[in-house]
Amino acid sequence: MVDVSQKEATDRRASATGIIRMDAHTLELIVSGDAPKGSVVQVAELAGVLAGKKTADLIPLCHQLPGASITVRLEPDQELPGLVAHAEATIAGQTGVEMEALTAVSVALLTVYDMVKAVDRGMRIEGIRLLKKEGGASGTWSAESVGG
Repeated sequence: MVDVSQKEATDRRASATGIIRMDAHTLELIVSGDAPKGSVVQVAELAGVLAGKKTADLIPLCHQLPGASITVRLEPDQELPGLVAHAEATIAGQTGVEMEALTAVSVALLTVYDMVKAVDRGMRIEGIRLLKKEGGASGTWSAESVGG
């Protein structure tokens, strides 16, 4: 594990995204609130937040980041059809929060899959990636700056 104990705490932020493609009927069940397991979007957003806070328990050598703030938002996209997940993690700390944002998106999308798999086993989780990170010695990085 990298020793960050001597690093100064700075404001850090990271955002990530990903999608889950599904049958149009499945998306309609989610949007209408008629999915068999209940409110898919609300449960998945909460699961993403909880997972982001547990990142250090899931990924070896990932630092624990007490006090990190994590938000997760899922939005329907009729053109996919599916849901787009966005997560943002922020902290004043000694190391970045990229893994927390990526974990939050991943688990939010896995939760969607779990909640409607009885209706649509052909769903595909795709495109999980870091969009932007800010703060720390390396400064700002964005997917846009590298053509993504």
